[in-house]
Amino acid sequence: MTEEFNTQRADNLIAIADQFAQPGKVTGVKAFGSGNINDTFLVTLDSSKEQHFVLQRINTLVFRQPKLIMQNMRIFTEHVHKRLQHIPLNRRWEVPRVLLTQDAQDHCQDADGSFWRAISFIEGSQSFDTMRDRSQAKEIGYALGMFHNLISDLPAEKLADTLQGFHITPLYLQDYEKVLAKTIAHRSSEVNYCLQFVSERQAFAHILENAKAEGKLPLRLMHGDPKINNVMFDTVTQQAVSVIDLDTVKPGLVHYDIGDCLRSGCNQAGEEIENWKSVHFDTDLCQGILQGYLSVAKAFLTDNDYAYIYDAIRLIAFELGLRFFADYLAGNVYFKVKYPEHNLARAIVQFKLTESIESQETQIRNIIKDMK
Repeated sequence: MTEEFNTQRADNLIAIADQFAQPGKVTGVKAFGSGNINDTFLVTLDSSKEQHFVLQRINTLVFRQPKLIMQNMRIFTEHVHKRLQHIPLNRRWEVPRVLLTQDAQDHCQDADGSFWRAISFIEGSQSFDTMRDRSQAKEIGYALGMFHNLISDLPAEKLADTLQGFHITPLYLQDYEKVLAKTIAHRSSEVNYCLQFVSERQAFAHILENAKAEGKLPLRLMHGDPKINNVMFDTVTQQAVSVIDLDTVKPGLVHYDIGDCLRSGCNQAGEEIENWKSVHFDTDLCQGILQGYLSVAKAFLTDNDYAYIYDAIRLIAFELGLRFFADYLAGNVYFKVKYPEHNLARAIVQFKLTESIESQETQIRNIIKDMK
């Protein structure tokens, strides 16, 4: 029965892939990558032009407006491909392309109503889950800077906001306060630490949104999830060649991306560590990421943009800790957990990281100033 089911599933996947296959015939489909939202497959073709493409089933429970996501993706990838034709680059850089079906649609739906799309495959590339060294950090920064630079002249209003409220820290703070008002948590020393930590930084939560409201920071397009494993590296040169996972591209502040990239990249202990004393913000990696980022992003950044980079790094670490802590108080309803205190432990990691960032404020600000 299992073998029959697997054969049927393979035939179904090939039938779906065939709707996108042009040119060439589909010769194989296999599971691909380690993403935990969409189902991803690598399709092999018997074509001399392009031998692979990526087939994905969109998780419509997470992305409730998949057609808008595809519309966004087509608008900005087409824009970037046009820009790349007029920018002389002395290195490889690629942007995934949206592949169309035989009847020129950017998606198809199967008999079950599942939503499928296909995107081009970046050949000869690989990704990493952790930052190796400063030279790799510089490449990560370059990749994010290149991504932002290539869409910096595309008006933000051209793309739909498919994740409303995402990275708006004051909204997360409001949610936290609602949860707190109806929660009788066991006041352990860890819980008390988190309660006090958030209480002391409530005013700071508004810093980027206030700057946006005052016109100091413009609304631009952002990636939304600029973690290290969304950057592809050339397998030969080890240079960054592409930024992938484009479902979260939307209007926002580039500072959310900068802060998130540095928050995740400069904490080598990772988010799941239980030994909080080992949590540390590595300013050497920070310097590498910013050096790579600003080498490209200086083309569009303003003085105000530079002024808020430190605040972005501090804020995004605080924001993620706030979200973990609020979810712990709510009974672990959003983030998947392996044990009841998992989100509490994650929150403390981010708050300790925030403390490490705060303790090195002068050094981080000097790094930013020296690169301006």
